Amino acid sequence: MAKRRNPRRSLNPLDIPPIVRLWLLRILVPLGGYREFISYSEIRSDPLAIAVGLEEWIDPSPREYDQKTATTQLRKIYQACEDESWDAMVPSCLQRNVKRLADLANLSETDCRILEFAVILNDGQLVALAADYLGELSTLKLFNALTVVLDLSERDVCASLSPHGVLATTGLLSIDRQGTSSLREKFDLLSRSFADHILSFDADPVVLLRDILTPSTPAELSLADFDHVGESLSLLLPYLKHALTTGRKGVNIFLQGQPGTGKSQLAKLLAKEFDCELFEVASEDSENKPVDGERRLRAFKAAQCFFSKRRAILLFDEVEDVFDDGDYGFGRKSTAQTRKAWINRILESNPVPTLWLSNSIQSLDPAFIRRFDMVIELPLPSRRQRERIIREACSDLLDEADMDRIAEHESLAPAVVTRAASVVRTIHQELDSCDAARAMALLIGNTLEGQGYPRLRSSDDNRLPEFYDTAFINADADLAKIAEALIAARPGRLCLFGPPGTGKTAYGKWLADRLDLPLQTKRASDLLSMWVGESEKKIARTFRQAAEENALLMIDEVDSFLQDRRGDLRGWETSLVNEMLTQIESFPGVFIASTNLLRNLDQAALRRFDLKIKFDFMTCEQAAKLLCRFCAMANIPAPGPDHLIRLARLRGLTPGDFAVMARRHRFHPFASCDALIEALEAECEIKEGPTAAIGFLQ
Repeated sequence: MAKRRNPRRSLNPLDIPPIVRLWLLRILVPLGGYREFISYSEIRSDPLAIAVGLEEWIDPSPREYDQKTATTQLRKIYQACEDESWDAMVPSCLQRNVKRLADLANLSETDCRILEFAVILNDGQLVALAADYLGELSTLKLFNALTVVLDLSERDVCASLSPHGVLATTGLLSIDRQGTSSLREKFDLLSRSFADHILSFDADPVVLLRDILTPSTPAELSLADFDHVGESLSLLLPYLKHALTTGRKGVNIFLQGQPGTGKSQLAKLLAKEFDCELFEVASEDSENKPVDGERRLRAFKAAQCFFSKRRAILLFDEVEDVFDDGDYGFGRKSTAQTRKAWINRILESNPVPTLWLSNSIQSLDPAFIRRFDMVIELPLPSRRQRERIIREACSDLLDEADMDRIAEHESLAPAVVTRAASVVRTIHQELDSCDAARAMALLIGNTLEGQGYPRLRSSDDNRLPEFYDTAFINADADLAKIAEALIAARPGRLCLFGPPGTGKTAYGKWLADRLDLPLQTKRASDLLSMWVGESEKKIARTFRQAAEENALLMIDEVDSFLQDRRGDLRGWETSLVNEMLTQIESFPGVFIASTNLLRNLDQAALRRFDLKIKFDFMTCEQAAKLLCRFCAMANIPAPGPDHLIRLARLRGLTPGDFAVMARRHRFHPFASCDALIEALEAECEIKEGPTAAIGFLQ
């Protein structure tokens, strides 16, 4: 072993607590560390030699150095120290802090002595330096070393460091029982900074644990923002109140939901509601280094012990760190699986109510799930809730139209809105009102796109054309009378079928306006997922949200979900059909399905619809009236007889073609009716349509 040299002036023996000097001498003499420390040719550590009183043997000439004499002197120093230091104590600050922990966790005298030793071993170099001369230690040798160094009975040491001992069950101190290692490496304190804190100042346990437990910040939302989970809250609120009042054990609530749905905000609101402290099990330490699942579990154990007598709630966010950190492809279990028995026990007996947060419950073993008192999903807020949150966050930045447009996006989480508003508000003085609206739309759209969702719709995507009138739709039913009937009696299920552009989607928007209902529109791309079973969940969630909001639900391209099961369908496709049929059957509101391919729909699906309405190409009379109205609104001269004849010759003309003309007219105005007819002719020519013309020329 090479000599470790430091300048002599770097260490003053008077600065070393007597108890530490006694530990050093016990390591070197009774435990035999001197055999490596005092070699045949030199003292191998200058700082240690100074600390134990052998400084005269530092750098002697070869003639003066004598191993046997140095060893004899060390033995005498040790014996004198034993005689003089029988009542030596650890530093007073450490002693008081350990006493506080002992009172909270019911630590035994042996537990306290071992914890004090582990702290000083971790904090200082001298004890670790001396212990290195003992070489690699097994667990049994560790127990023997502590018995000698701390003057304890081996039986008490074994009990204290048992996996079932208080030090281990509280997470304060654990030992490595695998193989052999140095004394310092055998010990593992609760966190990186625990030793620094407990040695430095008198501290509340919360301060001692601040590397692994952080007090919560105030909530930014209110309970009113969670009306969309009001039914679950009606159970959760009285249950938590009872648990906090009576000290009920084993209270664990699992909150799941997509990022940004307000899980952490709800936890903060619950703590505020019951006037109690909320502590979060940290996922990173004070140095911003990630805390692994094993250490987070230890922090959780410590918190359960230290806060058992406080009016507090624990928050364990990102539970995937514990329940889904394995690698099953390589046979490595998650932290929770390797601690399954302990996890199950703590979920049944923890004294501090705990909120467990995750983006998904799928990673949890069913054996864990059934031990939670409640499993609550926080879906994305309903439109009504989104409007409320957006108004509270952005009323000083956006006008009503912009806020309504943002609220339309069904995948928008509250956190996305509040963060975007915070950014825009920071630079608001440099923006005018239009720029603020564009900035909000840009920030929110970028985040949505990054999450895999479509961006915000443009301002007029969901607006009916100014010339819209059901009289221009060629349907085989009276669309206005259907609206009147649905006003008088609901629910209703309509299947709209026909070629693209014939007005199916526009009719759904018009009908929602007539019924004074919010509109939820879904396309196949909104509901289909690459993951097995995820599409069914999206379908169920969509119907549930529409029912909760009392919204008119319209699903375009419904043939993607209701394919005829008599065909050659794969298993997942059949599952989609079954889920869609189940949801349609139980939906209590107005549901509209639209498709271009009625013949492909499942026969059972067709029976689910109260009305199947065909939307066809416009008649000659409808096309002529719509052309006249369009020209009047666009300030184009009215069409003449020649224009109407040319219009009647067009094949497959739809209201959608006029909508295209209206959009084009905004940036490339039509100068005459001739130009408009030419544009309609070109539009029809490039479409795939029927071979027959419209109207009386068929």
